[in-house]
Formats: sequence, C-alpha cells, structure tokens
Amino acid sequence: MMNVEQIQSLINNYIDNQNFEGNPSELYAPISYIMSQGGKRMRPTLCLLACDMFGGNVDDCMIPAVAAEIFHNFTLVHDDIMDQAPLRRGMETVYHKWNSDIALLSGDTMLIKAFQYVLATKKEYSYEVFAELCKVALEVCEGQQFDLNFETQDNVSLDAYLEMIRLKTAVLLGSVLKIGAIVAKADAKNQKAIYDFGINLGLAFQLQDDIFDCYGDVKVFGKMTGGDISDNKKTYLYLKALELASDDDRNILKQLFAMPKGRDENKIQTVLNIYDKYDVKNIVTELMTKYYHDSLKNLDDIDLPEEKKLILRDYAAYLYTRNK
Repeated sequence: MMNVEQIQSLINNYIDNQNFEGNPSELYAPISYIMSQGGKRMRPTLCLLACDMFGGNVDDCMIPAVAAEIFHNFTLVHDDIMDQAPLRRGMETVYHKWNSDIALLSGDTMLIKAFQYVLATKKEYSYEVFAELCKVALEVCEGQQFDLNFETQDNVSLDAYLEMIRLKTAVLLGSVLKIGAIVAKADAKNQKAIYDFGINLGLAFQLQDDIFDCYGDVKVFGKMTGGDISDNKKTYLYLKALELASDDDRNILKQLFAMPKGRDENKIQTVLNIYDKYDVKNIVTELMTKYYHDSLKNLDDIDLPEEKKLILRDYAAYLYTRNK
C-alpha cells in the first residue's frame, strides 16, 4: 500500500501537468490560478487512499479523484462570490482578484470540466462514478441554499445547521471515498461503511473550521478570522450561544447579527466574549470529537484487516489535530 505522501505526490504531479488554459484567457486564467494553489487536496487524497485500501489500481482512480478536486474548487469559487471573501488559502480569491462575473463563469466552467474528467474514466465504472458526482453536486447546492436561507431566518435549530453542513461539506468527503471504493470494486457494505466514515469525518472537519474561523491564527488559517461573525453566519457556535445565553446576552447577539454584513472589530470581539462566557468553543470541540470517533467506528465496520485500514485512521487523526 502507498502512504499519504506518495499519494499526494502523485496527485500534485498529475494536477501540475494538467493544462487549464484556454481562450478567452479571462475565463480560463482563474481556473489555472485556483488549481495551482494546492490547498490540502484532501478529497482526491481520500479518494485514492480508499481505492488503494480496497486493493484497486490508484492510476485508474486518478481521473475521478482529480474531477472531485476540480468540483470542490468550483464550489469554493462560487462560495467566495456569495461571501464576498477577499482571501482564500492566504491568497486573493478569484472573486476579489478578478470580479464576480468572471468568478461565476469560471466556476461554471470548472463544474463542466469536472464532469468531463469523469467521462474520461474507464467505462466499466464511469456511469456509477458519474451518478455519484451528480448526486453530491445537487446535495452541495442544497446545502449552500440552506446556508443562504439561514441568513434571513430568525430561528435556526442546531439539527438544521448540522444537516446543512452535512450537505455542504460532509457528503463530498463521503462520496470521494465511495468513488475510490467503486473503482476498487468494493462490495456495497464496504462502500456504505467508507461513505459513512467520510460523512462523520466531514462533520468533524466543518465544525473544526467553524472554530478556526473564530479562534484561528490568520497566518496559519489562510484567511481572516471572524469572517463568519462579520457575515452574520449562524454557525453552531452562534446557535449554541443563543441556546445557553441569558436574555440580555441573547438580545445582544441577535442585535449584532442583525447588523449589515461587514467587518467590525468591536462586533467580532463582543460576540467572541459571549462565546467565551458560555464555553461555546469547548462545547463545539466536544461535538467535533464525537463525530471524529464516530468516523473511526465506521472504519471498524469495513471488512478488511486492520493493517489495511490504519492509513485512513492515521489520516483522520491528522485532520482531527490540524491547526488550519
């Protein structure tokens, strides 16, 4: 079996050798720009790790793995338009470097390219992989719409938030792992177990991101902290604080999140002070830890020798202990 560094080296070399240029250059230059930034490349890494774990040919899985990475970056380009975000991975977003119109069109083009990559995979499993990517693409859009809906909804439940991040973030992790299993011809039971592993890992990952957005180091995290507060995002931290807060603190939170979007350091600090008052960071960290441990239980359900599953256990632990 290959280790994570070998897998990531293969992915980076493959993507670096792809030509995303085209005419008009204004459409394609942003694609080359964002795809050259690297990032964690967690999704193709998980895809290839799953394929390798189940005894598949990693080379056969490379194209659908890269398709998933292109798709993921498409969602980031469009997400940054909606959030009007200036930074991503410590660099200007496509939206900020060019403009929203170019970011919209370039993102659309990336989605189409992702599907083109899937169609270039081996015919014996291309339909199944294509169907999985179509399914997850719809789910991600549904999650994004729920996220937008929350901005104008006074009452958002904690369960509704968890369902939103399941759709917006976790399902893609589950799907890339399942795609790796499909390529490796794993049976349905193992496909479900590896998918569920990705769902729980994705929920933990997103809750961790929510914590980083409030408490992370901008030099490490790669974007400005407090962005969710500035954008009035009803994250789990905010919703839990509302649940626990006194009437006075609850009213303060609601008033602050009714303000127009925009960076206000006093607002950010006031919200963080309320979060700290009710120990919200630790509460969310505990929930994140629960989902992480649930993901490890999903690995236990996979019918493979433990030594084959160890690499995914280690990678999950790496994600769980990351600082950005």
